[in-house]
Amino acid sequence: MSVPTNCGFCYSVERSITVRSGNIWGSPCAVNRPVDIIQKRRRFDVENGLAVGRSPLDPQASPGSGLVLQANFPHSQRRESFLYRSDSDFDLSPKGPSRNSSTASDLEESLKHWEVNWLSSRHTEDMIVTPFAQVLASLRTVRSNFAVITGQQDRTASKTRSSGSNPPSMCKTSLAEEPHQQLAIETLDELDWCLEQLETLKTRHSVSEMASNKFKRMLNRELTQLSETSRSGNQVSEFISSTFLEKQHDMDIMSPPTKEKDKKKRPMSQISGVKKATHSPSLAPSTIPRFGVNASQEGLLARELEDINRWGIDIFKVSEYSGNRPLTVTMYTIFQERDLLKSFKIPADTFITFMMTLEDHYHADVAYHNNIHAADVVQSTHVLLSTPALEAVFTDLEILAALFASAIHDVDHPGVSNQFLINTNSELALMYNDSSVLENHHLAVGFKLLQEDNCDIFQNLSKKQRQSLRKIVIDMVLATDMSKHMNLLADLKTMVETKKVTSLGVLLLDNYSDRIQVLQNMVHCADLSNPTKPLELYRQWTDRIMVEFFTQGDRERDKGMEISPMCDKQNASIEKNQV
Repeated sequence: MSVPTNCGFCYSVERSITVRSGNIWGSPCAVNRPVDIIQKRRRFDVENGLAVGRSPLDPQASPGSGLVLQANFPHSQRRESFLYRSDSDFDLSPKGPSRNSSTASDLEESLKHWEVNWLSSRHTEDMIVTPFAQVLASLRTVRSNFAVITGQQDRTASKTRSSGSNPPSMCKTSLAEEPHQQLAIETLDELDWCLEQLETLKTRHSVSEMASNKFKRMLNRELTQLSETSRSGNQVSEFISSTFLEKQHDMDIMSPPTKEKDKKKRPMSQISGVKKATHSPSLAPSTIPRFGVNASQEGLLARELEDINRWGIDIFKVSEYSGNRPLTVTMYTIFQERDLLKSFKIPADTFITFMMTLEDHYHADVAYHNNIHAADVVQSTHVLLSTPALEAVFTDLEILAALFASAIHDVDHPGVSNQFLINTNSELALMYNDSSVLENHHLAVGFKLLQEDNCDIFQNLSKKQRQSLRKIVIDMVLATDMSKHMNLLADLKTMVETKKVTSLGVLLLDNYSDRIQVLQNMVHCADLSNPTKPLELYRQWTDRIMVEFFTQGDRERDKGMEISPMCDKQNASIEKNQV
């Protein structure tokens, strides 16, 4: 199966890390590091802590929990922007002293002995129990002890740098000083910088927020330059900022008056958008067509679906040849390809009934967020799951959840943005408290439809399987909220850059948090994959999304609202919108 080299998922994961052999163990002094590392540290701040003395994880980990990252991207092909950085300049050396060198029993005994001594020495102090505070306290002790050992106890920590500044330069000491004194001073500078970063970190948030905030600052700098170029550049800047960054809720929400006759008397607990099926609620298994639906051009449909495992299938032709049932035929074909109907004992007639009911709840009058887009995301997710890096990583239940999430991720989409619903004080915004309004609604409708007649495709899953699948699906669909984009990127990059990488380039996915991050980014990339498709398909998607944008802009103009970025058809630049 083929995925283009410019696919977003390949960039975000495979380009996030490069492991190579080298030597950075020993002195933190510049003489033991490549010059380009020092230059990197001057350009970047909290992102570039060195992994000195880091012990590799077990290289014999199960292949089912590891993601092999191919480090085959030349340095010259990497982009130097807020999104991509030349990580190959940073070595992860296995030559440092390993913390795993002792046996488990020795380690446990040592920890007990250390804990007794630690507690006894601090019996008069307030007990520190949280890991972050313990790490901070231990680093302070390390700094103090090191200063005493090296005779630098009179040297005070420099407080001239701000919390967002770069690490200290490694070449600022006098060459006349003794080598060990120079090394001691440089090491203290390193410890002071690390302590300063940790002390100013907002402990309420995750460590990955450091990376997220940094990406946002770098993006803001680029958007500022873009907005200064032209009026259309300013619109593009506003669009990117409003779409991919979470809103700081400091705006005045405009609530146009609603006529009494337009108000619907419906309990807030009732999920809107769910309607009765217009087709037969049950199908006889013997009458199910080859692709799940009756297609007048079945031969042409079969020819298109032969490429179901290839990136860039013409989903518009699939829609045409299937009688506007692209989601049903795509899901049915993929589930048969992966043998999921048999694995989870899903009756074929129930599956077809559910898929047709789900497809009916996508709006035919919405230009972009419709059943064709859903089918495209499902097929893209299927191909990404089959790439060599991922095909042996996830369980059948996780694959089932990823495909189901892709199928329901935009169901009952009204063709407007979350912010539009919030600004108009819509019922959906009220129900979901302005938080990922559409994504929460898609999930509610998708799961609610399982309760319709002969629609429960998960009826034969165990209770534990259903609970696990529901959690995975919820986490994936909520991650399709475009305002979470920078946080997703930061979380993934933080995971890749911390403790997960061995000298063999294997990213261990040995817990739910790590596995769901990859699944979330995969579905998110499939949702944004239009630019990676063949040009003629990409152009069709671009035309459709702009129609949707302009339709929203017209509605905003009619309501006397401020028109959202890139939604004003009178001065929007389609070309710059797609850059």
